[in-house]
Amino acid sequence: MDMSTAIISLIAGLCVGAFGLYAILKLTGQKTLLSAEKESEKIIQRAKGQMTKIEKDAAQRAKDFEGRARKNVEVEMKKEKQKIQNIEHQLKEREGKLEREIKRREEQLTQKGRDIDEAEARLQVSEKRLEEMDQKAQAQVNELEMKLQSVANMTPEQAKQELLSALTDDAQKEMAARIAQIEEETNAESSKRARRILATAVARYASEVATERTVSSIPLTGEEMKGKIIGREGRNIRALEAACGVDLIIDETPETVIISSFDPVRREIARKSLERLMEDGRVHPARIEEVVEKVKSELFTSMREEGEKVCFELGVHNVSPAIVKVLGGLKYRQGEGQNLLAFSQELAALAGLTAEELGADEKSARRAGLLHAIGRGLDHTFEGSYAKAGAEFCKKNGERDDIVHAIRAHNDEVKPESTLAHIVQSAYNLTRSRPGARRANLDTFIKRLSDLESVANSFDGVARSYAIQSGKEIRVIVDSGRVTDDQASMLSRDIARKIERELNYTGQVRVAVVRETRIVEHAR
Repeated sequence: MDMSTAIISLIAGLCVGAFGLYAILKLTGQKTLLSAEKESEKIIQRAKGQMTKIEKDAAQRAKDFEGRARKNVEVEMKKEKQKIQNIEHQLKEREGKLEREIKRREEQLTQKGRDIDEAEARLQVSEKRLEEMDQKAQAQVNELEMKLQSVANMTPEQAKQELLSALTDDAQKEMAARIAQIEEETNAESSKRARRILATAVARYASEVATERTVSSIPLTGEEMKGKIIGREGRNIRALEAACGVDLIIDETPETVIISSFDPVRREIARKSLERLMEDGRVHPARIEEVVEKVKSELFTSMREEGEKVCFELGVHNVSPAIVKVLGGLKYRQGEGQNLLAFSQELAALAGLTAEELGADEKSARRAGLLHAIGRGLDHTFEGSYAKAGAEFCKKNGERDDIVHAIRAHNDEVKPESTLAHIVQSAYNLTRSRPGARRANLDTFIKRLSDLESVANSFDGVARSYAIQSGKEIRVIVDSGRVTDDQASMLSRDIARKIERELNYTGQVRVAVVRETRIVEHAR
């Protein structure tokens, strides 16, 4: 009984405990659910606030973007409006210019019309005067005829013949005097025009030669290098010009600098200095002076070495260092289309051979021949011709009197008075006139002769042609079976006209067409 009661009590306790636990768990779940609902409401409220803020920001940004877009559109519209106004202004200016030009032309035409009317009026007056003078002359002639008939007892025909003879004699005398006067005036005018034409031609030729001989161009590594060479406010280019003694021309030509100077040595110094500055990339006044001094030192050393080399090759010894330096500088100078150092070296060798054949002093001949053009390498401080300046320079630096005289007399500036002077002079003339000495002139001359022959050979019936007399005459041989005598005359005229149209030449070219009829028969 007690056990049953205990079990029942236990079961009842368990039931009560289970029910209490269930009640507790239910109350705890409800609290958790309430707190979760509250937290979710808070999250929802925060999300709604952020969404409202985002909407406001988006609206503000859209408003700002719309304002900027409207402002940009207004700016663009103002620009286009300004362009249109500028175009309208330009059109108005052009219209005004055209109106002024038309007005000016109309005034000119009006003035020309007035001038023409005045000229016509003067012409009418002149015609009236001529008619009156003609009538008076006719009356005087009639009166003279009557007097002649009454005085000389001559018929009108005889009087006319006598008068005509007298008038012819007077006219011939006046014509002879007038012809002499015209010839004198023509000679004076032709001399004046010839001098003017010659002066103009010399000026134009000198300008072309000066431009060709005094200018060098250097390609740049890029357009930015051009800015470096100019420098801030042009200080780099001024420093380079002052250091080298040249003019630098930087124009619109892309990636090119032009060096201008009458002294080729200075141009060479400027060219090498620019090349080194472009390789280095550092361009400023201090660096420019440093590079120029270094290039000068190297170039002068090279000139001295070149002069010593030439002297050694020709066997010319004991030459003053100053002369050797100037002699090496001839490598950078040109004379009559030739390099002066090579020209002097060739002349010296030729003078030595000539002296050897004549039994004269071969070494002195080579020495004088080598130094004959030394004056061309001197600057403007030496006055006079290059032969005189070279002779004085060599005398000042210890050369013998016979060498100095040969240098002075090599181009006939003074009369040669020694065998050595005659040898150097003959070598100078031979070297200048040998074939190929002036290659540019020779090539031009050969091309001119070839062009003349090509023009003649282009005509039908021409068998062959020869340009002779240095291109002053073209002799054309025609096929007698295809070209008649009359056609030969026309052919010479056609060839002459084509030469005038297609070729450039000085003076005149004589066209001689030769037509030969050869009849051959054999006796058997």
